[in-house]
Amino acid sequence: MPVTSANAHAIRGAIARLNNPDCSRFASQIRHTGGCRQPIHLRGKVEHWDKATGTLLHRYSTRLEPDGILRVPCKTRRASRCPACAETYRADTYHLIRAGLVGGKGVPASVTAHPCLFVTLTAPSFGPVHTRRQHNGSILPCHPRRDAETCPHGCVMSCTARHGTEDDCLGEPLCPDCYDYTGSVLFNAVAPLLWKRFTDALRRHLAKLGGLTLRDMRDQLIVSFAKVAEYQRRGVVHLHAVIRLDGPAGPISPPPAWATLDLLGQAVEHAASVVTAKVPAYDGHPEQGLCWGTQLDARPITLDGELTDQAVAGYVAKYATKAAECVGTIDRRIVPSEDLTALPVHDHARRLIAECLRLGTFEELADLRLTHWAHMLGFRGHFSTRSRRYSTTLGDIRADRQNHARDEDITTGRLPLLEEDTVLVISEWEYAGKGYSPGDALVAALTGSPTLPSQSLVGDGAR
Repeated sequence: MPVTSANAHAIRGAIARLNNPDCSRFASQIRHTGGCRQPIHLRGKVEHWDKATGTLLHRYSTRLEPDGILRVPCKTRRASRCPACAETYRADTYHLIRAGLVGGKGVPASVTAHPCLFVTLTAPSFGPVHTRRQHNGSILPCHPRRDAETCPHGCVMSCTARHGTEDDCLGEPLCPDCYDYTGSVLFNAVAPLLWKRFTDALRRHLAKLGGLTLRDMRDQLIVSFAKVAEYQRRGVVHLHAVIRLDGPAGPISPPPAWATLDLLGQAVEHAASVVTAKVPAYDGHPEQGLCWGTQLDARPITLDGELTDQAVAGYVAKYATKAAECVGTIDRRIVPSEDLTALPVHDHARRLIAECLRLGTFEELADLRLTHWAHMLGFRGHFSTRSRRYSTTLGDIRADRQNHARDEDITTGRLPLLEEDTVLVISEWEYAGKGYSPGDALVAALTGSPTLPSQSLVGDGAR
């Protein structure tokens, strides 16, 4: 890499770290973070005391650690921020989703007999965009039109190109001035409400098909789900959901005989077609209702075949670590005072961000918090959510991993064998920053962490 003043500063910092006597401990900390790109710095101590005798059994303090801090993984879910921690989140989500399909982690294997669908809820069209179409392995022209119209802005509404997977124009409108940026942003903003109303309508229609009231149905049947949001290249979200029918006790109890897969499919189709979310009137525009797109995909999940439990779990887990980076936006909050022309984003994403900031100025739309979520193009919901009884939880999975690590430390003698009822644990921790100095980033890359680039990664804890 070219030698600049910044690189020279990083090299001097790396040499100083490598010549430091605590370099081996620093490298050990880095390895224990799993290659985290922005590790959290903690300062403090933990002590174990015998309650009966008042004897100090074990003490750990960061005072003797390199720089007097302990570096721990940031545990973000976003692959754009930290690929290493996002991979852990992806793997945990995979096992959580798959346990709800085939059993495991407290879920019985009999859950495979429960009616279950993989449902994709799409957004409506806000204008034609460049897309990559395939048929039988062949790439088709984007938007071929023999007698294509010319829009009022002078653009021919046709594209005969066969786009590659990395073409920058994918997802961008054929005519940006005709594209409904307002509708796109507002749909993202109300998508979480549309999902809630979809699940409510789904339960109501299932009760109706079963000849029951909603209250009586809860004694026979519950709907369990796990869903994830996926950004399309055009900048709107689609929702993918695993929807399963259980008995009143959740996955450990079978649903009633009348609750079949076909019945679930009917209820899904009905709920997706009837729900709407109202956007209040603003700036002379009347109140409008937004709904799901006409494209609905609902397919059964099988143990073998085209849509297996492994494929579904992998698909959901992959998108649980994504954000809006595929649209070409940035992964940080944007304040209204920023110069949008200076942002390193695609023009399509810039227009979506600008529309968020514009709509956010109207008092009638204040509840949508569009200014706050401009970097997410208006979407403010959780990317990955699950019903309470779908399967295990991410917290339980992480606790199991923590308990396994503690048991291993006890087995190897790094921690004493302590009885919880007789030991008092006192811990004091404080936040001391995050990330790496430029020199430490180079050393971290030399330790073999695959997700750490050699250039500087300066965090707010850098020296």
